[in-house]
Amino acid sequence: MNAVKSPLSDSDLKTVADALQGALVDLVDLALVAKQVHWNVVGPRFRSVHLQLDEVVDTARTHSDTVAERASALGVSPDGRAATVASGSGIGEVFGGWVKDEDAVRVLVDALGAVITRMRERVAATGEPDPVSQDIFIQVTADLEKHHWMFQAENV
Repeated sequence: MNAVKSPLSDSDLKTVADALQGALVDLVDLALVAKQVHWNVVGPRFRSVHLQLDEVVDTARTHSDTVAERASALGVSPDGRAATVASGSGIGEVFGGWVKDEDAVRVLVDALGAVITRMRERVAATGEPDPVSQDIFIQVTADLEKHHWMFQAENV
């Protein structure tokens, strides 16, 4: 069933749908990873890292909703189920247990770096077929790069 008709051609829609779905998966997983680390961070910089992690969660959740709603607007059913996220995320595995503050920062630098790389690929892929979706990816990337910078500055 396709409840919403897309204004894009079938080939353009395929490209954009893949980019939107991939972004949704990465953003949902980024929010989960940041929250997992947020709950388990310990160390002398606990409070600042703890609060900074919540900022990443808020950003990822806000953008995941925007991305999913863009997919819906184009007639693509977004899939944020746990199994889909687990099988499609570009973020490496994050282990359970307590996380020292410097390790928490490193985990977020790596996770953000992985998502940013994939977002930049989506920016490039969607420029021609759908500048509207590309604009969303540009904003997502800018916000994630700001968090990436701030976490990198924690480990100087």
